[in-house]
Amino acid sequence: MDNLALQEHTCKSCGHTFVGLYCNLCGEKVIEPKDRKFKSFLGTVLVATTFVDNRFIKSLWSTISRPGFLSREYVDGRRVMYMRPLQMFFILNLIYFLFPVLQMFNSSLYTQLHVLPHSKLARSIVAGILKKDGMTMAGFELMYNDKTTSLAKLLIVVFVVLASLPLSVIFRKKNRYFTDHVAFAVELTSFNLAVNAIGLSLLFALINKIFRVSHATYGVYLNDLTLTIIFVSTNLYFIFYAARTFYGQKGKRLILKAFAGILGLFLALEAYRFFLFFITIWTM
Repeated sequence: MDNLALQEHTCKSCGHTFVGLYCNLCGEKVIEPKDRKFKSFLGTVLVATTFVDNRFIKSLWSTISRPGFLSREYVDGRRVMYMRPLQMFFILNLIYFLFPVLQMFNSSLYTQLHVLPHSKLARSIVAGILKKDGMTMAGFELMYNDKTTSLAKLLIVVFVVLASLPLSVIFRKKNRYFTDHVAFAVELTSFNLAVNAIGLSLLFALINKIFRVSHATYGVYLNDLTLTIIFVSTNLYFIFYAARTFYGQKGKRLILKAFAGILGLFLALEAYRFFLFFITIWTM
């Protein structure tokens, strides 16, 4: 290893000449004899097929325990020690897409028709569809809920963009670009996927087993309203600490902007649900 590290190499990817084990132009690694051993191969397969990666775990824990830190590291140019926010987002979104977890970013047809600000418009559109196609509400609801569940997982990136818009206005600073706010929104969405979708799913799975033993149920309490309350509460925690870490807010302004941020985030969630309703109707 020492000999290889001191030798001059020609990069097999870009042709650049360098000294060391890594090309200082494209980052390609010099393959060592130990890299060809079966033990090294198994380690590569383990990391590639699972999420047992030190940077992922370290970055995820940082997102939960120190909101805004990962985004600040990324936009300030310190990107080696931690996973990039977008990389972590795609890993968590893959779990969210493949496994049965709480649909924190989804809304059932009942919620779309009776709970949200655009419910009156939604009822009018659905009534027109039922009359035109001769369908029953029960049949249409089954089709809608099945379709919107899949779309909500695919379109979550839309929520990231929508969330970055109010954040860029509320926390407007001279040294922050819009892409910085997008990076922050990516970390925030990753937090929601990890805590409010995956984490709560594991927690409720455990609670469900306990309730089954006692012949009780929690399903009646776990509806769109309670999920929205959980969403607002957890995101208030995230934004409050992230406003200090990422945006450098202090004092009374920190509190005011944290509440303004959660209001903007809630509006972004409602806009996302509004968008999801029309996309679901359009693709059915």
